[in-house]
Parts: sequence; C-alpha cells; structure tokens
Amino acid sequence: MNALEGWERRDFAHEGASREVYVRGEGPAVVVMHEVPNLHPGVIRFGQRLVDEGFRVWMPSLMGVPGRPVSVRTSLRSIGRACVSREFATWALGRTSPITVWLRALARHAGEGRPVGAIGMCLTGGFALAMAVDDVLAAPVLSQPSVPFALSPWHARDLGVSDEDLGTLRRRCADEGLCVLGLRFSMDAMAPGARFRRLREELGDAFLAVEIDSSLGNPHGIPPWHHSVLAHHYVDRPDHPTRQAEDRVVAFFRERLTADR
Repeated sequence: MNALEGWERRDFAHEGASREVYVRGEGPAVVVMHEVPNLHPGVIRFGQRLVDEGFRVWMPSLMGVPGRPVSVRTSLRSIGRACVSREFATWALGRTSPITVWLRALARHAGEGRPVGAIGMCLTGGFALAMAVDDVLAAPVLSQPSVPFALSPWHARDLGVSDEDLGTLRRRCADEGLCVLGLRFSMDAMAPGARFRRLREELGDAFLAVEIDSSLGNPHGIPPWHHSVLAHHYVDRPDHPTRQAEDRVVAFFRERLTADR
C-alpha cells in the first residue's frame, strides 16, 4: 500500500454497490480509472501528476488489490474475472458496461455541481465516453480503449456504448461543444485503429486523437506491441511521445474544467 501513501481512502456506494476510492488534491475533479490488473503504481503516478497540476483526483479501485505492483499472475486473474463479470461488457456489441452507472454517480459526487473530467485506460478506456452521457462530465479521455475486445471487424469498430448513449454523445458534441480526447499507439491491436476511425465518423471534429507512432523503424524506437500509453509503457522524458501525450491530457483537463474557460 506504500504507493498510495498520502491518498485518502473512502468508500463510495451507489445502488447497493460500494467500492474503495482514493482521493487527493485540490481543484477541479478528475476521475482516474485504472487499467488491468489493479490500481497499480503506474496509474497512481499518473494520478499524482494530475494532483501536482492542480486537480482533485478520485481513483476508484475496480478490480484487484489497490497499490499492488503488476505481475503476470495478477494480470491474468483480473482479465479472467473481467471477462465473466456482468459489470464489464467485454464481448457484447453496442452495449454500455453496467459499471458506468456507478462511475457516473461517483463523478457527480466528486464534482459537487461543477464540471468533472474522467480518464479510462485499457479495459476502462471507453468508460469515460459512456460517462459523458451525463452532462456533469465535461472532459472525457480514452486511453487505449480496448472494450469490447477486437475479436472481429465489428468488435474493432464498436465504441462500447449503446445506440441510445451514442446519440446523446453526438448531441452533446453538436449542441454543447463537448470534446473527447483519445490516446493510442498506432500499431496497438488491443485498441484498434478502426475504433478511432469510428469515433471520428460519429463525433467529427469533436474527437481529438493522439496516435503515437509505434510502427517498425519509428524515431523513438517504440515497439509495435506497446499498449499502455500513460502507465506500463510511459517514458518520463520531455521529448518522448508518451510524456507529450500526458502533457496533452493535462492541458485538455485544464482547458475544459477551469472556470475561466
């Protein structure tokens, strides 16, 4: 638990479901949803970056043991549990994951009537999109969105939201100026390019994409199998594309959440 030292542990309940949430910082609220297998030190590092930048960060623990380092065993166990869980729509087409109902309630609670940001990663990557059907969510970020798993061309294009929710998102983009930021490595099969192309088709200029070159021979030597933009495969060097992507996320939250926007 040392990775979470200094973070306040809370329990947040909604409609009978209660989960641990770790909170720190002052300023506009941002919900940070961790990737597989748990709320691990790499995600906590990113959360601390947001705290340092002047945000109040809320990190729910959605699976696994919070603070535990990543291992192959815990990763396989978390993926297996997510695949059979009713809360995560890992296989279904055109379906919003049920857990996003709880996450929307958390965002409303965190915001206290003010605009909120949210970012999901990998398995949770598309959850910020689903949360944005609620008008309290003003800054959704999708980092390597991987659900539903790209088992077919149809799955690869699916956005992990229902048709009804997608209609609400299109309306918010057109009428309210909502923008959605997406991050991925260009060769990442788990967060397929077809999903980003679909987001452009549906949301137009309201979808802002950061696609990091991971093709063979790219200038930064990024392997084509890299997936985790802000955690496992993040490089904290000013000239590295992952650090530049993180800087873009911070700027996006500041642009969309500050009072003088």
